Amino acid sequence: MNLFNRGTPFRRADRTEPAVTQPPTGSSATATAVLRDPGLAALTGEWAIDPAHSRIGFSVRHAMVTTVRGAFLEYQSRLYFDGRDPSRSKAEIIIATESVDTGVEQRDGHLVGRDFLDAATYPRMRFLSTAVEAVGPDVYRMSGDLTIKATTRPVVLELTYIGHVTDPFGYQRAGFDGTTTINRSEWGLTYSTRLAEGGAMVSEKVRLQFDIAAIRTPPAG
Repeated sequence: MNLFNRGTPFRRADRTEPAVTQPPTGSSATATAVLRDPGLAALTGEWAIDPAHSRIGFSVRHAMVTTVRGAFLEYQSRLYFDGRDPSRSKAEIIIATESVDTGVEQRDGHLVGRDFLDAATYPRMRFLSTAVEAVGPDVYRMSGDLTIKATTRPVVLELTYIGHVTDPFGYQRAGFDGTTTINRSEWGLTYSTRLAEGGAMVSEKVRLQFDIAAIRTPPAG
């Protein structure tokens, strides 16, 4: 299910923009039993990522001796969180590949080129959740499909719920941290320059990081 209107331009998420969608159906008695905080039930509803206080990033070994870190600065999001039954929760994030930022212009140019993301041909990456389960107090496992270039493969995010507050402007905010590690070549990112010592210039393993501050979407009308 695509939660986005087709043709919507990329821009930083607006707290009033997301449209309300119907909650997904289904339940999980096991997942609900794991839930320990009864206050989470009050958070059930539509949310959107606040880009000003969030980071969708990655890290990867470079030349076998250091780690390069970067982030994607432009994306759209739709989140539905069910505090009573986490299995009904859903998430979709669409990322502008050309928005990659590692702090080095030349490196960013290489990443958006044909060796890696090929942003001219594939301007978007997409994560769409397929299942969510609570595996411990404040700990969730979100399965989903990750699309990079022309390839879609399953991934599993390990999510930690940090907490929720009402900010001075009256908006409800919730925080989650999520991580997963992928093998980039499985998504067609096959750049493979080798070092003289025999190792890879860029590791096959890439750690994806989702540091999410979400804002509750007001009901329509």
